[in-house]
This record gives sequence, structure tokens and C-alpha cells, in this order.
Amino acid sequence: MQVPHIPVLVDEVLEIFDGLDEGLFVDCTLGFGGHSKAILQKHSNLRLLACDQDEVALDFSMNILAHFKNRCKLVKSNFKDILSFCKNDDVRGILADIGLSSLQLDDDERGFSLNSTRLDMRMDKQNELSAFEVVNFYPQERLECIFKENAELTNSKFIAQKICEFRAKKPISSAKELSQIIGRAKVGQRSVSQATLVFQALRIEVNQELSVLKEFLEKLVLFKPKNCIVAIICFHSLEDVLVKNAFKKWSRDCICDKNAIKCECGKNHSLGKILTKKPIVPSLEEIKSNSRSSCAKMRVFYFK
Repeated sequence: MQVPHIPVLVDEVLEIFDGLDEGLFVDCTLGFGGHSKAILQKHSNLRLLACDQDEVALDFSMNILAHFKNRCKLVKSNFKDILSFCKNDDVRGILADIGLSSLQLDDDERGFSLNSTRLDMRMDKQNELSAFEVVNFYPQERLECIFKENAELTNSKFIAQKICEFRAKKPISSAKELSQIIGRAKVGQRSVSQATLVFQALRIEVNQELSVLKEFLEKLVLFKPKNCIVAIICFHSLEDVLVKNAFKKWSRDCICDKNAIKCECGKNHSLGKILTKKPIVPSLEEIKSNSRSSCAKMRVFYFK
């Protein structure tokens, strides 16, 4: 069976979780099963709990992981809710790769691509909100805010105004049409186009990606896994900053006010330790074979 997506940082993921010998491994974003299959092949005593909100990905992964069906439980769920399906003292590893799959990007029906004839961008097709509704019905001020906050575009007001002027004449019905309205000029000294960044901002809004990640991190603290390694792979800076700051907070022993003269909290509040001083990124060889991996950053935390 041909896999429609190449998982990123597979060797690095296997190395991070190399010491696992038993218990439950949680794949928060199963996708097309690449990471989970590699983990199960290497660790014969591990069980897998995995979820995805994309039914196409779930159906595919059920087939590709059929050999391990006695050790697998796959559920349709947003990854922010996956921890409700397990117990904290049983989980030894948690992986969340929160990027899009190649199949989602390349599938015209999903409307993620700049050249797509659809305007959708929903990871879960059952969600009511799509990019079509955002682009055609959000007020200009809200669009401007989305482009500024989710894509850090300095000309967000101008772009929002262009979209609103066009849609006043007729609805914007395709991603290709939208990208032509925005224009594909490069942003400053960056190699990315402003259309790509606008699409990123819309995708984040449609799927509430930042709020979902925040909720997952909050639930992870409340879950309090014991003796557990958590690895999170991000693909843009806004997500990476959330993970970086969360890991810093969790590793802090002292929680006193920064202006306090001396520590009064006992310096025993650390939940664990950061295992990656700097994020793990793909090798040049991986980027050459899979250019879409170039933005990936993996940070790792150990819950004691």
C-alpha cells in the first residue's frame, strides 16, 4: 500500500522514544500512520492509542496498522481530547505532529492549496466553518485581525480590504481565485509569498489551531503523566512559541514573583525537564527528499 504522506523526523522520533519498553504510546495526530507504525515496529511491548479528526486518514491507518491491531486503539477525535481516552499512570510516550499531511495539501477537494478549485481548509469535514465562510462573510476588521495575528502580515489591512472589495461584486469560490486576488509576491526578504501566509492564517482560523494547541497543553498539565516523554512537532513559529513557553513553565522549580527578594515557594514545582535545549530540525538529507519537512521543529519534555 502506497503511503500518501511522508512523516517528518522519523529517525529523530525513534531516537527520542528509544528507551520505551512497555506501557501506552499516544499518537495525538495519527495522520497516515507513519510515526505510529515505526514506533510499533521497534517496540514490541508498547500499545498504541491514536486519533485523528480526518476520516480519510483514519481509514488508511486502520489498514496500514492492521498487523498491530491487537495493540492499537484508533479513535476519531481532535487531539486536544485524546487524553480523555487513557489513564495518566499508563502513558509512557506522547507524540503530536501538528502539521498538515501531503494528501490534505494536494487534494483539490480539501481546498488547502493555492491552486485548488475549492475553498474549504477543514481538517474535519464535519465542522460547519470553512474558509469559504471566513473569506466571504467575516467583516473586514476581523479578517485584518486574523491576517495580522495568525500570519504576522504588516499589510493585513490592505489585503483584507482587497478581499472585501472583490467579494462585494461576487463570492470568492475557490482558493485559486483567492490567491490571485491576494497576489503571490514574496514577503520582504522571506521566500514565502503573502498568499501562502494568508492561507496559513485562514487555515488556523478555520481549524482553531492555536486555541486547540493551547487547550491540549493545558489538559496535558492537568493529566500529569508520570515518567512520560512528550514530543511536539510544529511547523510555524506561533505554534512553536506556545510549546516552547509551556515547556519552560513546566520545568521551572521556583514560581515566585520575579520581583520577590527571596524564594518562598520551596523551589519544588518543576513537573519535569526539557530534553531539547534547541528544537530538533530535519537534516539536509531529509529536506532534500521531502521539502515540506523544512519548517518542522520538534521540542521534547520529560514528565517526572
